[in-house]
Amino acid sequence: MNRAAEQSQENPLREGLTNRAVPQPCSIVIFGATGDLTHRKLLPALYNLAADGELPPAVTVIGFARRPKTDDEFRKEMEQSVKEFSRQAVRDEIWSNFAQSLFYHQSDFADESGFKTLADRLEKVDKERGTRGNRLFYFAVGPEEFEPILKHLKAAGLNKAPEGSWARVIVEKPFGRDLDSARELNRVISNSFSEEQTYRIDHFLGKETAQNILVLRFANAIFEPLWNTRYIDHVQITAAETLGVEGRGGYYETAGALRDMVQNHLLQLLCLVGMEAPSDLRADSIRDEKVKLVRCLRRMSPGEVAVDVVRGQYAEGAINGKPAAPYRKEERIAPDSKIETFVALRLNIDNWRWWDVPIYMRVGKRLPKSATEISVHFKKAPMVLFNKETNEANVLVIRIQPDEGISLRMQAKIPGSSFRIEPVKMDFHYGTTFGKASPEAYERLLLDAMSGDATLFARRDEVEEAWAFIDPIEKAWSAKKDAPELYFYPAGTWGPEQADELLARDGRAWRRL
Repeated sequence: MNRAAEQSQENPLREGLTNRAVPQPCSIVIFGATGDLTHRKLLPALYNLAADGELPPAVTVIGFARRPKTDDEFRKEMEQSVKEFSRQAVRDEIWSNFAQSLFYHQSDFADESGFKTLADRLEKVDKERGTRGNRLFYFAVGPEEFEPILKHLKAAGLNKAPEGSWARVIVEKPFGRDLDSARELNRVISNSFSEEQTYRIDHFLGKETAQNILVLRFANAIFEPLWNTRYIDHVQITAAETLGVEGRGGYYETAGALRDMVQNHLLQLLCLVGMEAPSDLRADSIRDEKVKLVRCLRRMSPGEVAVDVVRGQYAEGAINGKPAAPYRKEERIAPDSKIETFVALRLNIDNWRWWDVPIYMRVGKRLPKSATEISVHFKKAPMVLFNKETNEANVLVIRIQPDEGISLRMQAKIPGSSFRIEPVKMDFHYGTTFGKASPEAYERLLLDAMSGDATLFARRDEVEEAWAFIDPIEKAWSAKKDAPELYFYPAGTWGPEQADELLARDGRAWRRL
């Protein structure tokens, strides 16, 4: 046996990102099966996996919710949702086979007897459909429902799998609303499921480009030597939405942009951009490095929050030429609400690689464009040979959504006799390069959970460290005295002008999306 083969046997994950565990037959129980997440994301994702031949034939989906409903009624409702939200057209023959794997279980989440009958039903499914005792419990419900569901799953013995099988739980965000509540939530989960059984889902990490950040950095020798304070001037991360709260006013009034987006999605992207190279591609090796990065984020004092964080709320304006109401007039929003729909931050990472490299983040609703991207701005080259007016920095742009891809801005000479320089762009698009659309984030994440691959899921310590960074900002905002001001911006603009000043005082500007 040659050395390469020996290394492969010692650590098969070293062969590359294409090596991954195979998804196993299982029963997927979705708590909150009549909710929006199930209709818009989960069932369309499962159908697409089935259509692409990625889903084991024995996989069975059991929707668990309060409303009375038959299996056939549930299947018809899901068919309409899949037709509306699937990334590919529904084909009758595929849907017909897929629909036979869908079942409905009616029970209140607080009804212990409903979980006992669920256990009986799962045993029956194991025998009839060959799901092998493997169970994946998906919590598509609010955090307030977690404790009763977890308690009854444990009482029914569903948190423990039969020998040779597995039981796992997928938890949707929010993972708490501060450090204390996150710890309590993690404690509640750990009473029924171990950390190895727990998968905290962040759909941003299921995006193809987010996954490709590690490949971009560590599989290309031209980037990693430059990925540090010596060559990088600053980094920008933007998550912009044209949408408002869209009927989620009750939730948003308790969260706001900082809790809803920065604590999880944006910090997760920062971890991928900023982490050190893992020792291998195992889930915990990668997550160890992400946790180290979060621990290096410089905690902010109230005075620093006032200077380095800008919060805003959208006022009346227009999106794509159509009038948009102010946040305070949205459904279930307090008329004097102080909740932010926009936040911009200047962060610092206190380690050798990122010392003195500012990280700028912004996220907002009712902005002119829906897009998420990371831009790495390199330091300018010495321009002793050329006109200083042409001195523009190289910028590497990682587009997370909607047009997934990567581009690099560089300098080039304009054809002709004069020596004029202009920036040009080298551009890579996933769709055109590989000839097919990227799978939806939930498709990859559901497949990983069925495979037992936790790489793209947040670990307990990572969640708690993120809250430890966010909490001082929230506390500074809620202080009765000297609380930072809430700025208003018209819907359809790029946020309050104070967000531009955040970069302008450093001699920089936000990249135009």
